[in-house]
Order: sequence, then structure tokens, then C-alpha cells
Amino acid sequence: MHNLIGDVSSAARILPDLDGETLFIRNGKGAYLWDVQGRRYIDTALGFGAVLLGHANERVNAQVAIALGDSAAPSWAHAREHAAASALAAHTGALSKVIFTNSGSEAVHLACRAARAYTGRGKIAKMAAGFDGWFDDVSFGNVNSSQACFSDQQRPSTPRTTLLRFNDFDDVQRLFDEDPDIAAVILEPMLANAGCIMPAPGYLEHVQKVARAHGALLISDEVLMGFRQSAGLASHQAGLDPDIASVGKAIGNGVPVSAIVGKAHILAGFEEGRVQRGGTFSGNPMACAAVMSTLDLLDNADYVQLIARGERLREAIVDIFRAEGITVSTSGYGNVFSLWPSPQPPANYAQALAFANAEFSTALHLALRQAGLLVMPSVFGRLYLSFEHSDGVVLEMTAAFKVAAAKLTARFAAGRPAPAA
Repeated sequence: MHNLIGDVSSAARILPDLDGETLFIRNGKGAYLWDVQGRRYIDTALGFGAVLLGHANERVNAQVAIALGDSAAPSWAHAREHAAASALAAHTGALSKVIFTNSGSEAVHLACRAARAYTGRGKIAKMAAGFDGWFDDVSFGNVNSSQACFSDQQRPSTPRTTLLRFNDFDDVQRLFDEDPDIAAVILEPMLANAGCIMPAPGYLEHVQKVARAHGALLISDEVLMGFRQSAGLASHQAGLDPDIASVGKAIGNGVPVSAIVGKAHILAGFEEGRVQRGGTFSGNPMACAAVMSTLDLLDNADYVQLIARGERLREAIVDIFRAEGITVSTSGYGNVFSLWPSPQPPANYAQALAFANAEFSTALHLALRQAGLLVMPSVFGRLYLSFEHSDGVVLEMTAAFKVAAAKLTARFAAGRPAPAA
């Protein structure tokens, strides 16, 4: 009898069996994971984006262990919390006020509450097929949901959430013409969980401009993309000026921590006690220690080299499949990208649905896993690189892709007959 539902507590961890065997991870270090049988894999899920410094970074873990020894839950204000907030705010520009939470979903929930409280409006507009957490309000319209594709006259909405089509310029103005109760638009700098769909030139700026013109705030959901391209916010790097941002994952290198950062006047209601917040473990000593030590290391990390290394890997993957007669493309950035069995990556969610091929994604996952490389089996999955994915590790990854592509040739190469059943 198994007491754990589906073997996991988060559905994102579910993997197909390989040769009748379920994968259970024992430990990780650097770019690698080891299963309970002692087999080693290069990891590209990396805590779904959280592990940017590599698994079990010794400096981060040492500081977390010290904090644990000092008391895991001191209840009251503690010395590390102010220091961690200052360290985070030093990287987020005008978003100078910080509230810590425990998960990305919590951070988004708090950001939406802040927007409703500040504007007095009730509804949040999110990108259809975007993932801004699993809480009820913002899980509406998530990728693979029936609401994520809609026509102009059929905008899906609930009393607290409405949807926008990513990369549809006209739909932004149409939304505000239809609904005056929009407190904020929440967006990711790219539509990551729909397969790293990149914004069209000028689209993010257009959303910000129209939202501001109608008195709505801009929330940048950077739980996935924050601190991944540089030691700061991806929205700032894209030229945006968000009012609030949710951050998490990479700021703690796998230790559970998240936060919202916002402009002082926007978050004043929390400071003045007019807006509720809470959380027994929010801003706990271990999380704060992880934030300070992680950010200190990221300040000295070579992002340019990491992203360039990833871009070379993306090009190599396309070339490897081309040599086997299989057409693929990639979307995203050097250290977080998706792989598509199509001549070009999708420009919107409708195209993503058309290009997605579950049979290809599952077959690729299994072939790579046999070759010692772990990738997400989802059609909208992503490959992450950490700073521990050295040139040598990338060479190992390239070799694994060569093995996998050769195995997939008979099933997916253009013009070749499928193997007999």
C-alpha cells in the first residue's frame, strides 16, 4: 500500500515509468542527481528553475544549517529577516519594499491582494495559459485548461480573474473596454509554462501602457524568471516598470522561499495594517539565510557565459536532430528554453497547442533518461541550466541528445515509415 497520493505531493513531479521502473531521486550535487539505485543523471529540471547555483551548494547549505541551529521558528522578528529584505531590495530598483512568503503561489496571491487593496478594484487579468500559481483564483485559465483558448467575444472570467491572450495587442485594449474593474494585469516576461513563448517586440510595453492608462497596476510574476538572466528582475531587463513583482525559486537555490517586492506607496496598506498578511513560516531564518547567501553568489556569477553556453546547446540540439532527419526548434533563453518538434517555435498559445506532440515529448524524455539526462516529459516542458552546468557537462548533454535523436529517427524523421507494431 502506498500512502503518498500518486507517489508525489506535486503533480509536476510525475514521470513515466522506464522499463517498468518508477524514478525516485536519492540526492543531488552540482548539475547531477542520483536515483535510489545509484544511477547518475544530468538534471535539467533543477527544482523547476529554483536551483540556479547547482544542487547542494555548500555555501548556501552551510548558512541554512547555521540558521536552523539558531532556531527554525523564533516566532518574533529576527535578525536575518531585515538583512535578507535589504539584500533582495538592493536588486529590485524602485520595488524597495519586501514581504517574504514561502512559495510562488503564496507570493502571487499576496501581490494580487495588494493590487486589489490599492486600487479598490476586484479583478486580476492574467495571461491565458500562463501559470501564476495553483491557488484557485489564478489557476483559472492555466495551460491545458478549457479556458486558455477563447475567441474575441467569449472572454473567460470569474468574479476575481479574467484572461488575456498573450501576444495579442488588440486584446489588451479590448479587455479594458469591456471591464472597468481590473485592479492589475499579472504577466511573466515570457509565457514560460506554455513552453517559453517569447513576447512579440513591444508587447510587454504595450500591456503596461494600456494598463496604466486605465488605472490598473502591473504585476510581474518573476517566480520563474527573476534572477535567471541577471542578478535582478527580468522585467527591468526588458525595460518594464512594474508596480509589484513576485519572486522565488532562484533567490534561495532550492530552499523554499518567495517574496513580493513593490513600490512603497503600493504596499503601504500592509505597513499601516489596513491589508492583512500572515504566515507562520514566512521569512523564516533558514529562508532568509538562503536568500542572503544565494544573492551574494549570484552577484559574482557569470551570467553572460552561462547564457552563451546555453545558446550553443540550443543550436547543437537543432543540428543533432536535423542530422537524423527530425525537425525541431527551441524557444526561450540560454539557461531556460523549450524544445519544439516544429520548424519554428510558437508565437502564441494557439500555435503551441498545434505544435505540441505528446508522443514526441514522452519518447524524448525516455530516450534521454536512458542516456543519463533528465528532462521534463511535458509538451510544454523546459530545460534549465545552472552555473554548475559547465562546458564539460554540456558536452555530456550533447552526447545524450545524439543517442536519443538516433533512437527517435525511425518514429519521427520526415519521410521515413514508422516501425511495424
